[in-house]
Amino acid sequence: MNGTPADHGGASPRILDPKTVRAVALDLDGTALLPGNVLSPRTVTVLKTCMEKGIAVIIATGRAVDAAEKYRAAIGAEGPMVYFNGAEVVDMPSRRILSAALLDREIAVFCVELSRSMGVHFQVFLSGRGEKAGAASDGESSPALDAEILLIEKESPEAEMYRNHTGLVPVAGDIAKALSAPGSGCIKGMFIADPALHGAISREISGRFGGGAAVVRTYPTFLEVLNPGVSKGEGLKTALLCRGVDPGDTVALGDEENDLSMFAAAGFSAAPANAREQVRGAADLVIGANSEDGAAAFLEELLSRRSGL
Repeated sequence: MNGTPADHGGASPRILDPKTVRAVALDLDGTALLPGNVLSPRTVTVLKTCMEKGIAVIIATGRAVDAAEKYRAAIGAEGPMVYFNGAEVVDMPSRRILSAALLDREIAVFCVELSRSMGVHFQVFLSGRGEKAGAASDGESSPALDAEILLIEKESPEAEMYRNHTGLVPVAGDIAKALSAPGSGCIKGMFIADPALHGAISREISGRFGGGAAVVRTYPTFLEVLNPGVSKGEGLKTALLCRGVDPGDTVALGDEENDLSMFAAAGFSAAPANAREQVRGAADLVIGANSEDGAAAFLEELLSRRSGL
């Protein structure tokens, strides 16, 4: 495949066999989307062609379901998709929840207090499903996706940026109070802050809760706090199991550190040239940047080689 094999410290990168690929796990921001959060016609076309050729397209994103829906609908992809960095796996377009894991309320409240003391923006996604959503591993799925609420403490430039980035309109209120309401649950928390502060935030959370929370950067200024069992990799495994697809027959594409677990779960991984350095180093192949439709070019070549076999 065209691209640059990553340097794995002397270890050979995995080799992609186009004829065995049955699924593509696709990150959105920084990977499938052009700068400005645009899904190009070229990318739409190649993803539709993948599905016509029997390759499932699985969106694997940190975004909420509603924030990713216009992209999924444009592609026409159906079946289990990974949202909230794996905190929810949802069958689309039915919106049935196949798995979910909530963040402990104590951790979310601590993050609220930390954000206040540091003077940084913090927001949460609330679910009306309460604590039971964390136990969706009994083989039964929820009937349908409940409305998910993006809650902020107050309006801020960061809140406005996130609204413009995702199209989601937040509700302002006391987050700690909302978390204490019966039946509420926290899908994930998110700090939006200068990347220089991310390390200090992470240390405060790990110092208090150890491994009780997963803290991961998902965008240059986004630092997310999740249930410790949550990752894109675990979400992808669930989506593939539901589809009956072997992880080894899957290609994963992503650009941020939250995509690393997805790389490990898939049989082959590719990162765009704009990806974070550690992500490029972990990928089996470095492809063109998202600004150059690198993911589309990669998939076009995969399909070309597949049809030529």
